[in-house]
Amino acid sequence: MRDSDRKGLIALPVVVLLGGLIAAAGSHHGASLAGIPVFAAAVAAAFIIQWLVFIPSFKAQTEKYFDLTGALTYVAITVVLVLATPGIDARSLLLAAMVAAWALRLGTFLSRRIHKSGKDDRFDEIKPSFVRFLNVWTMQGLWVVFTAAAAWVAITSTNRVALDWLAVLGFVVWAAGFVIEIVADLQKSRFKANPANKGKFISSGLWSKSRHPNYFGEILLWTGVAIIAIPVLQGWQWVALISPVFVALLLTKVSGIPLLEKKADKTWGGEAGYEAYKKSTPVLIPKLG
Repeated sequence: MRDSDRKGLIALPVVVLLGGLIAAAGSHHGASLAGIPVFAAAVAAAFIIQWLVFIPSFKAQTEKYFDLTGALTYVAITVVLVLATPGIDARSLLLAAMVAAWALRLGTFLSRRIHKSGKDDRFDEIKPSFVRFLNVWTMQGLWVVFTAAAAWVAITSTNRVALDWLAVLGFVVWAAGFVIEIVADLQKSRFKANPANKGKFISSGLWSKSRHPNYFGEILLWTGVAIIAIPVLQGWQWVALISPVFVALLLTKVSGIPLLEKKADKTWGGEAGYEAYKKSTPVLIPKLG
């Protein structure tokens, strides 16, 4: 067995255990259905959906349904939570609508991108290994749970609070992040679609203000979701605030910015134009003016 496979076997139960811990914490003061905590059931469903789609994906050796599965998991579970949780209120409906809108938009965008390109080279070395490929799908389950935790815990909480100024503030922050992410993705897609830009890096529009404006928008919108959730959180439910922190750490320290910066440095490192762009443009938080 390869070293990478051994590490995968070790990581797999750890990832599932983390999911179990947040399921237990988030279910505190949460609604139950037939004696089963609704939030805990949602966490379990997030993993099960990934594993079910993993099976045909591994057999076909394809990653084409990876991003789409992640997005649909958000939407499906959020809708079910709204239907299954007693006493649903305006705050819960607002959070559900925000999560669904983001997931459908991003899922559609990523799905179109991979079907257009035909593959995602991040999976080239992973797909042949059952353990490593399964691990990636399992990690996606945990990613869904951690990211949506604030919204899902608030939706399933037995504590109900009418919409207030935090709901307004959170929605404004979410809307700003949502628009920034959409515009940044659209600008980059149009840039790459232009044959004249082949082999070039984008430094126009929002990309002149930040090297990763789409990630800034992503962090901002999940912060908005967490702000709306705050008034209903009780006891161990406060663990749900890990949501925006997790997103920020994932994008800035793990799979987002570090990988893209490394790839960009490999492609354009040493070029005067790119080095000047790096020097004058912040990595994440857009510069003003």
